[in-house]
Amino acid sequence: MLSRIAESLFWIGRYVERADDTARILDVHLQLLSEEPWAEEPAACRSLLAIMDHPAAPEDGPVGRETVLRLLAHDRTNPSAIAGALVAARENARRAREIVSTDVWEALNTTRHRVVTVGLNRRPHEFFAWVRERAAVVSGLMESATPHDATWHFMVLGQSIERADMTARLLTTQARLGAAGPGWTSVLRSCGAHEAYLRAHRGRTTDDDAAAFLVLDRLFPRSIVYALRSAEVALRALEPVEHRREVSDEAVRELGVVRSRLEYRRRDETLDDLPAVMEQVQHACARASEAIRDRYFPSPTTAAAWVGEAL
Repeated sequence: MLSRIAESLFWIGRYVERADDTARILDVHLQLLSEEPWAEEPAACRSLLAIMDHPAAPEDGPVGRETVLRLLAHDRTNPSAIAGALVAARENARRAREIVSTDVWEALNTTRHRVVTVGLNRRPHEFFAWVRERAAVVSGLMESATPHDATWHFMVLGQSIERADMTARLLTTQARLGAAGPGWTSVLRSCGAHEAYLRAHRGRTTDDDAAAFLVLDRLFPRSIVYALRSAEVALRALEPVEHRREVSDEAVRELGVVRSRLEYRRRDETLDDLPAVMEQVQHACARASEAIRDRYFPSPTTAAAWVGEAL
């Protein structure tokens, strides 16, 4: 497979997952602002922008939900925003059109052309629900209409790394803010994990259990451990057969080391030092991304503007 095609597939997975995760996070946080009459909107919005790596400077003045929606939802030029990520996913699908299935291409193309209209004509909650639905359609088509060969593995690889990184960002922010943060129930809802968590813990809710579920659960697809393992599996599948007897890939090593630390470290030790542990996850994802680029996408291309990982 050409490196430019592989790179586009990788970024399709990342951008679709980024749009999905961002929509979930914004939906929960903005609803909390609407329902909580005593919430300090500027502080909450600045915290939300910081989670998404868009910190607002003090001199920017009051920051409200309109600013958040403009920067993180409707900006088509920024691939970290919902609209920008969906536009970028479609552009990468166009560059890999000879590999991407017709179903996936049509889903991404339709989503890209409707994202602006839907964003302007619907209320934020309805827009976020539409984005989650479109991301689910694309993911479902990736799973059901794409052969599970290198094409699928590159998309799953991008999706899994993005998911682990976004979840780590959320956990870091909540752990640092403590009681001043949105709360662990909101974090679970942001990750689409609230119902799964209640079933797993029989309705018992504690902060430690919620944090551990999002980090360590081996069965929930959006936990960090599950996402890291999925990325490892995809990388190992991309390895030539003669290299599968040992770990020769630097990206596999980075992800495997941090996943093993999470799985085999005592739970209390992980939770007591959660911000530092989540920072290690983010750095491991960043280093793995760079290693993937160096190995599989070595030649300069225009498929994606690779600017490194913001931490």
